[in-house]
Amino acid sequence: MHSGLPPGQPDGAGSRTGPHADFSTQPVDDSRTGPRADSSTQPVDDSRTDLHAESSARSVDGRRFRTVLGHFATGIVAITAIDPDSGEPCGLAANSFTSVSLDPPLVAFCVAHTSTSWPRLRAARTQTVNVLAEHQQSVCAALASKGGDKFAGLEWTKSPGGNPMISDALAWIDCSIEAEHPAGDHVIVVARVHDLGVHGDGGPLVFFRGGYGRFHT
Repeated sequence: MHSGLPPGQPDGAGSRTGPHADFSTQPVDDSRTGPRADSSTQPVDDSRTDLHAESSARSVDGRRFRTVLGHFATGIVAITAIDPDSGEPCGLAANSFTSVSLDPPLVAFCVAHTSTSWPRLRAARTQTVNVLAEHQQSVCAALASKGGDKFAGLEWTKSPGGNPMISDALAWIDCSIEAEHPAGDHVIVVARVHDLGVHGDGGPLVFFRGGYGRFHT
């Protein structure tokens, strides 16, 4: 990763510290039928401008910010492509991945401005998001490293879009960049999904409080 993180941690992880951990899961109650949030346009509250100014003046401590946000568990993805200049595979690992829209199908992820891999990925016509499985911490570490051949020792085949599809990853998503939005020291990348699929039904690699873990179902 290229945001000043400890080696082997996904982009967006910060410097959160904590042990490797196991996590148990509970079934989701699909019977919940409460009202959905109203998405209609609401008048803008001008008082928020003052609140923003006050919070900027206070300045949130970076270490505390990372520690608190580290309590939000995430999965980890490997974002890959073929460098159009060299023809070689390129990629990075990130835990800031999310679905955005069903119609049209959109996903998003965040990349640090300091990333040296992102310019190569960005130059490609399409990218592939690989959802890493619980045993693929080494894949995350390889793609989070700086310099060298990140794909040395990694097994992969080509996705329908022609990008590296990491062997044994849980799922893959072929996409292309739809929009980019500057956000502080990162850029929010919105991508349109062209194809996707699932490799298996194993558990995901989980990142929580600076450590890697897995689900026990």
